Amino acid sequence: MDPRGLMGKKLGMIQVYNESRQLVPVTVIEAGPCGISAIKTVVRDGYDAVQLGFHVVVERKLNKPELGHLRSSQGRLWKYLREFRGSVSGQLGDIVTVGIFGKGEYINVSGVSKGKGFQGVMKRHNYAGGPASHGSMFHRAPGSIGNSSYPSRVWKNKAMPGHMGSGQVTVKGLQVVDVRPDENLLLVRGAVPGPIGGMLVIRKSSGK
Repeated sequence: MDPRGLMGKKLGMIQVYNESRQLVPVTVIEAGPCGISAIKTVVRDGYDAVQLGFHVVVERKLNKPELGHLRSSQGRLWKYLREFRGSVSGQLGDIVTVGIFGKGEYINVSGVSKGKGFQGVMKRHNYAGGPASHGSMFHRAPGSIGNSSYPSRVWKNKAMPGHMGSGQVTVKGLQVVDVRPDENLLLVRGAVPGPIGGMLVIRKSSGK
């Protein structure tokens, strides 16, 4: 059984030495264990996929549709459910661990980025701004945003102040520095989206 991914929780960042004695920044992820809560097939559903569950919860924290679905899978009660495309040789209730990843392998990590609230154009879109002194009266404002006679309106998708962050972000091509199955830990080179404690979806990269 080898699904294309796993779910996990971001624990934070540390530094480790690699084989060349270089200090490498890594993100520590608690990856799994995840349980198979549903199996999709081409014959019944039109595509092959496996649904995994992560983070066991008590019954009172789930609603009736979630309870009915998870009880039919003959497994544990999971808080998070995600689908991973591809066929697998497993049964409902089987447990998938971080051992599906190997050292040196490349992965894609998805998560919800940190929310930064309502931000201006300098922080949100890297505008340069105006002179900071000498009475210019133009410091952090966006400036002119439209044309005059034509089209006499603001173009769509104009970079403006607004809500920043708290969106789905995927970082591709991250290298696995170390895998520790006994601790359910995955050490990934570089940073991943989201805050400490945020839920992540880890998929095997097809590009490398």
